[in-house]
Amino acid sequence: MAIDRIATLVESLASHGANQIPHPGGTLLAHLERVHALLTEWGARPALRLAGLCHAYYGTDGFPTALGDVAERDEFAALIGAEAERLVRFYAGCDRGFSYPHLAEPEGPFKDRFTGAVSRPPLPLRRDFAELTAANELDIMRVNPDLRAQHGPGLLRLFTSWRGLLSAPAWQAVQTTLP
Repeated sequence: MAIDRIATLVESLASHGANQIPHPGGTLLAHLERVHALLTEWGARPALRLAGLCHAYYGTDGFPTALGDVAERDEFAALIGAEAERLVRFYAGCDRGFSYPHLAEPEGPFKDRFTGAVSRPPLPLRRDFAELTAANELDIMRVNPDLRAQHGPGLLRLFTSWRGLLSAPAWQAVQTTLP
């Protein structure tokens, strides 16, 4: 992935305020960059790494502040690529309370928090979602010891239940980061 493309994306995220938005790990932009770096370290393919860099663009169930409007997906896709944008939209749309417990189940239901629609995502999409979620949460746990103490045990249980969806590097990071 070209360094200039990453720089362009970082500049775009900053122009949407990501460098000014407080986040448990500093600013939202710093967090997004670290998630991208973790996914790169784990050997994720380019589209998933780009999705990691932009995963909070539409806001998430756990972080509602959005940088862009989900109604303008085509414009964002032109910037990051169609596959990466679809991953960002899927990630942003997750109703976590409904979807997390079923993610590792074959044909497990996944609820879109924007539309209320329930789908049965294919295994590759569930793997991408699990990998991105692990990178997101582990970054926060690494930089915020108070949140790690509070949420680490629950995340360890969750990611243990998703072990079959996670890459070997992601699973290793789970084991070394969480209590």
